[in-house]
Order: sequence, then C-alpha cells, then structure tokens
Amino acid sequence: MKVWTVSNQKGGVGKTTTVVTLGGLLSSWGFRTLLVDLDPHGALTSYFKMNPDEVKASVYNLFHDASLKKKNAGPEPYIVETKFDGLFVLPAATAIATLDRQVASMGGMGLVVNNALAKVSDRYDYVIIDSPPMLGVLMINALAACQQLIMPVLAEFLAVKGLERMMHTLNMVYKSRTHAPRYTIVPTMFDKRTRAAQESLRVLKQQYPDYLWDSIIPIDTKIRDASTQGIPLSIYWPESKAVEAYSALLDRLLLHDNQTVKETAAV
Repeated sequence: MKVWTVSNQKGGVGKTTTVVTLGGLLSSWGFRTLLVDLDPHGALTSYFKMNPDEVKASVYNLFHDASLKKKNAGPEPYIVETKFDGLFVLPAATAIATLDRQVASMGGMGLVVNNALAKVSDRYDYVIIDSPPMLGVLMINALAACQQLIMPVLAEFLAVKGLERMMHTLNMVYKSRTHAPRYTIVPTMFDKRTRAAQESLRVLKQQYPDYLWDSIIPIDTKIRDASTQGIPLSIYWPESKAVEAYSALLDRLLLHDNQTVKETAAV
C-alpha cells in the first residue's frame, strides 16, 4: 500500500480537488483507493455528501481510540464505501478541530494515522490524505504517514510566497527522518492568459527546480460542476482538460513510486 499526502499551508489551492481527482483516477484504473480527510473543514467529507457536523464514525475515532490505548483498534469501522467502485473515504468530523488541545500532553499522537493505516495495508493499494492548511497534530500525522507528498500551489504571488512557509515546515518535520518523502509541487488553477500566472510559474521554476512538476493543472469549470454533484471529475467529465492534466500527473506519481521501490530494493 502506498500513502500519498496532499498538503499546503495555504487554503484554496486545490488540495481537495487534487485528492478527489487522483483518487477517482486511481480507482477507475483498478486500484483500491482510500481517501482520508484530516482537514477540520471537512471539504473532502462534504464532497461525498457527508456532513462533518453530523458524521458519527470518522477519523476523530482513530485519535479517541489511541488516547484510550486500544491496541487492536483499527480504522475499518470508520471507513465509508462510496458508490464508485474501488473508492473509499475515511471522513472527518468537525470535532477534530479540538484535537490539538485534547492531545497536547499525550506522547506518540503524531503517528496515529500512520499506525492505523498499517492495520489495513493489505486492503488498499493507495491512500491519499487531505491535509489541513495549518500546522498541528493533524498535519503532523498527514506528513508522518506518507511516502509521497503532493503540494498544490496557485500560480499567484501570495500562494508562491506561502509555499516558502510550507517548505520550512517540511524541513522541520523531516529533519530527524532518514528518508523524507518525495515532494512534487503542482501548479493548480493555472490561467495561461494572465501575466501574473506566467510570472509566478517562472518563479516556481527558478526557486524549486528539483520539486516542480513539469506541467500545470488548468482552470476548468467542470471541476466546480463535478464537486456540486459529488462525483470525481474523472468520472463526471473524463474528457475535461483538468482530467487530462491530472492523468499526466498521476502517471508521473506512479513512476516515482516505481522508482522508490527500485531504490529501496537496491539498498
């Protein structure tokens, strides 16, 4: 099982769209895929027509079980099967917004999600985590659990500046890890008609040449339409420009996974 995290410390950059679209593509390509919502706003949960204010079984239960030191507890009772073949969701409850305060004094809470996913590693091919935009126990869990990190970023000045804060966080979180996950920066909602977008992309290429994906996710009104219907874009409108772009991105991410496997075997 491979675990990917989609993260950025700026909201509104397309994190949930990236999670859902990649998840929809993976499941349609025959991979059993689990999407995990670690954002207190619950955008991923809401996408699939579940209310974060009302959901009873959620990722919050993982942390509650861990706080009670339930040794045999796993995430399976809290996972929801969607109506799309091979696609599953571990939803978020609004209560996870209180976790930083609740678990501040407890040790080992940064690995709750990692340890929970290990219990279902034989049931899913891919897990994609939707990370919150703020640093705390939820983001730490999202970063600690993944082998590959995807960072969507708008091609605009403030978003590019915000990426510097995210990179600082990554350096802090992973400084003690022997093997940090592979990073991929993905320009999203790119409007090639604007000078600001072109200039921001130029800055990204200059500042992050080793991490920047060599293409972009374009602005596409079908993304909004798909979210309104609660259907992954790859299923709702498979011929859209955004799906074409996300398919190319997925090809690259899968290639990275294969390279990682070969590098690990060589060691």
